[in-house]
This record gives sequence, structure tokens and C-alpha cells, in this order.
Amino acid sequence: MGSAKFIDDPKAYEGPSTAQLSQPILNPVANNPDTKLPVTVQDAQDTTVTISDVSRILPIDLYGTSSRIVFDLGLGENVIGRDASSDFDEIKDLPLVTQNGHELNAEAILQLAPTVIITDSSLGPWDVVLQMREAGIPVLVLDSHRSLENTEDMIMQISSALGVPDEGERLAKRTQKEVDEMVAKISAIAPRGDERLRMLFLYARGQSGVYYLFGKESGADSLIQSLGGIDVASEIGWKGMSPMTDEAMVEAEPDLVIMMTKGLESTGGAEAISTSVPALAHTPAGAKKRIVDMADSQVLSFGPNSAGILEALSVAIYAPETAVATK
Repeated sequence: MGSAKFIDDPKAYEGPSTAQLSQPILNPVANNPDTKLPVTVQDAQDTTVTISDVSRILPIDLYGTSSRIVFDLGLGENVIGRDASSDFDEIKDLPLVTQNGHELNAEAILQLAPTVIITDSSLGPWDVVLQMREAGIPVLVLDSHRSLENTEDMIMQISSALGVPDEGERLAKRTQKEVDEMVAKISAIAPRGDERLRMLFLYARGQSGVYYLFGKESGADSLIQSLGGIDVASEIGWKGMSPMTDEAMVEAEPDLVIMMTKGLESTGGAEAISTSVPALAHTPAGAKKRIVDMADSQVLSFGPNSAGILEALSVAIYAPETAVATK
């Protein structure tokens, strides 16, 4: 944020911008740490899971958070495959075990012979997960809810299950410290009171006509609050992820809309989105084309690089001329 050129009046700014990470995602706290195994834990579904071998780890979820945590714990060399959202340099050449976006491929998983699978309920079909358990593979199922508030818990759950709790504690403390410092920096440059930007997170798959508003307890609410904004979906009583209605969009009156990059592209881009979402044109954000997008695999991942994601979004919001504009 140091070299960013912050604008005087964020509400008056017109035009889109793209949030881009300014530093590498990975920064391991250790290098191939010693593991304390076997470990027996209760996962998010109250299933007892015993893990005795972490030589072949398969961490998979909707946003690629699990894989980033495993790499930042220093166990990246043990990872044998990836989901579609895990696209950072260190993992991008590993075999893909999802198809058609985020659909698990049982054959691809079994071919990799994982000794432990880390996942959550965000990927399916669920029968594939059950099939892996029936094959004798330990499967640790995490809570699929993502937010800045539960990032530490997720890091500790994964690190404890993999037999590296000390590294997990170091990573969790470092992550929280970085987030706290970044939130403080954002607070220092963001408008206050009624001048705060009214922000809305819109999920879109325009080619399928799918539009969701992310509200309270979706993770987007904590993200927006940390960015110094007002989460207007929560304000109007929107909870979780629910299909967008024209009435809700107009009632929310957002000054700025945050989207995933591929979602924005699916609507035709910032210049055409008001055609795909006509109600948006009747809001301040739509009138000013004030759309901020960020890579699908990053914006709601809430992992060890949460501070970097907050920084990238804050630059796109408060210093948009520094960021790269989306067409």
C-alpha cells in the first residue's frame, strides 16, 4: 500500500478496477517439518479420523485454501494433486482431481493413492468422498464456512491432523498478526461514518443466469467490514448466499460491487454488466461502473494470505488508479 495513490473521494470515483496480489502467495513457516504421528481427530462431521501417514497429501476444496495451508506449513513436497482453484506456481503442475469446474473425479483421486485427503462439503458429489473412505483412505472433512474469523481455526485443524501443531501455531499467529496490521492500515485510509462505501458482494455466472448476493455469515461480510465498508447485504437482512432479486439489489444501493473475475467476465465485463443485471444500473455502483474484481481462487479463500488479499482489494477500492482497470 505504500506507493498507492489514494483518491480523495472514493464515493465519487467512476470506473472498474482489478485487485491483484502484490506478493507471492506462499511463505512456508518450515521446510519439511518432522511430523508427530499417528494422530486421531474429530472432523467437522464428528467423524473420527486417524492419520498415520502424510507422505501423500491431497488437500482439495472450493477455494484452494487447504492446499495453501499445507504448503505454508512446509509440507508442500508431500502434496500429490490439486483442485481447480489451487493455481499458484508451486502446485499448478500437479494432477487435477476435479472436473467440470469443482466436481470430484474418483478415478483421478484413486490413481494418486493419497495417504490422507483434506476436504470439506464445498466439493461433490459426496458419494466420491464416501468412496474414498470405503477405500481405506483417511478423509478429514473441514467446515466449509470461510471467513477471516475462522482462518486460525482452520490452520490449526489441518496442522494438528497432519502432525505439525507447532508449525500450525506459528502460521496461525503470523496470519492473524498480518491481518490485524493490514486492517489497521486500511482503517487509517478508509472513510468513516456515513462516508464509508456501501459494498456488496455479487456472485455471477452470467452464461447460466446465476446471480447470488453474499450476506451475513457468508464470509463476504467480514471481508467488507475489514475493508472499511458497510456490508449492505447484511444491512438489508440478507443471510448467507441467496439468489439475487432486482428488489434486493436496488434496495441495497451499493456504492461499490465486489465480484470474482470469472464471474464478471461471464456477464460481459464491467461495461456490459448492467445489461446482464439491469437492476444494478439503478444503483450508485452501476451508474459509476464501480466494480472491483479479484481472481476466483483468491477473493474468498481466507487462508495464510488473507492480509495480502485485503491489501490488494484495498488498493483497488481506495487507490484504483494504482490498480489495473478491468475492461
